[in-house]
Amino acid sequence: MDCEPIQPPVDAAPAAKATPYDPAAVVIYKRNRFQSRLPKGRLYTRSHFWLEQVEPPAADGSAAALYRVGFTRFATRMLGEIVEHGFEAKPGAPVAVGQTVGWVEGFKAISDVYGVVAGTFAGGNPELDADPSRIDKDPYHAGWLYLARGTPEPNSLDVDGYISVLDATIDKMLG
Repeated sequence: MDCEPIQPPVDAAPAAKATPYDPAAVVIYKRNRFQSRLPKGRLYTRSHFWLEQVEPPAADGSAAALYRVGFTRFATRMLGEIVEHGFEAKPGAPVAVGQTVGWVEGFKAISDVYGVVAGTFAGGNPELDADPSRIDKDPYHAGWLYLARGTPEPNSLDVDGYISVLDATIDKMLG
């Protein structure tokens, strides 16, 4: 029996288009039931944070680079919807890699927020006070966590290195 392809009615609304993205700026990662758009040009940590340099170091050496730090989509998925957050570190306070600088509470878990920059804590994202769910709704942009001035974690990875970490983490979870 031959089948004819079904044609949509002429007056049907056009199909919704996927959200556009710039393939030069983002890597689409899909594995099992997890997917994310990982921004290129950022650093990532094995503990599922990202770092984006927002100011280079001063040419005269008077100031270190400024980094914006946030959770990766994988981290937010493990935490669930974020309902509350707080920072123990105060702006201007020294911070070390691995030091607890704050915390987040999600429906699935409560987690410490760690320093991934050695230097000075420059403050939390003020938009999170009004809406902490930004962390899980838009982790790579509006949901960033904090700013720090200094040197990134020495074991930071580029996006390809982080994809290897994701693969190993998901393999472990599936195993």
